[in-house]
Amino acid sequence: MLENLLQLVKDNANDDIINNAHIPNEKNDHVVEETANSLFEGLKEQANGGHMQDLLQMFQSGGNLGTSGNPIMNNLTSGVAGNLMQKLGISNEAAMSVVAGILPKVMNSFVNKTNDPNDSSFNLGGILGSLTGGKTNGMDLSAIGSMFSGGNDAGGEKPLGGALGGLLGKLFK
Repeated sequence: MLENLLQLVKDNANDDIINNAHIPNEKNDHVVEETANSLFEGLKEQANGGHMQDLLQMFQSGGNLGTSGNPIMNNLTSGVAGNLMQKLGISNEAAMSVVAGILPKVMNSFVNKTNDPNDSSFNLGGILGSLTGGKTNGMDLSAIGSMFSGGNDAGGEKPLGGALGGLLGKLFK
């Protein structure tokens, strides 16, 4: 999964990292790699920190993810920006510029690819397995993606979404 996230960051890096006047050219590759690594670590922290239901809802929604108003995105924003500043010596202004630009693009692409039945590069079961280190408590995570992508019920909701999210949230706390 980390490789896929790294590719998403690379695919979206032009405006927010490569052509960013606040990022010295010699640090571009390091910023791309650290952004992907920090994003992955941030998602793992969310999954293992009792926010599994929030993550599942984020993937289920497929909505437009911004950097504000969403607790997971807020945590990811501060974590990625903090790591860019601490590990690469980038200014607060530069780190926030990178994160505000690239994080919504990468996460929206990540969620959309996860929900696209024609794109096998991401699947929810594999993502959850990567984020939790395979701690599944005997659950078959590969079946989770099909539960969410199996169509909507009469109310427009994904079947089992709320109940499954609640169950998983309790299991992974």
